[in-house]
Amino acid sequence: MTEDDITQHIIDSLGGGHFEVADDNTFFFHGADNKFPFATIVTKDNEFDSASNLDRPGVFRLNVGVGRETFRALFGEEEPANIDYTALDRLMPHPMYAKMYWVSVINPGDKTFETVKPLLMEARNLLAARDKGK
Repeated sequence: MTEDDITQHIIDSLGGGHFEVADDNTFFFHGADNKFPFATIVTKDNEFDSASNLDRPGVFRLNVGVGRETFRALFGEEEPANIDYTALDRLMPHPMYAKMYWVSVINPGDKTFETVKPLLMEARNLLAARDKGK
């Protein structure tokens, strides 16, 4: 999967939102609120987050904010130890935002992206529900 493939999937299947590109990173939002994205595609390291070594050629990380129950079903009650945050095509807790129930995958392949698709839908629906409750 490429960044463009993922972006197109999100646009096609998760209506009611939009995306913005800033500093070569893509942020996916629900509704008109640009405060909290439900997913991001990050393409390079920065001073706050370099755990995934995204400065490698052709490497990007898809990040998705899921619910607590989903996060715990995927990874257990406690964050797993000794995670290789540089591994490609492996769903893992986000290196910086796992405590906020974000998951990530670097350069997801087709099979892994099939696993991520319902997580994207959940993430979008969580923000839609929050927006509705305001």
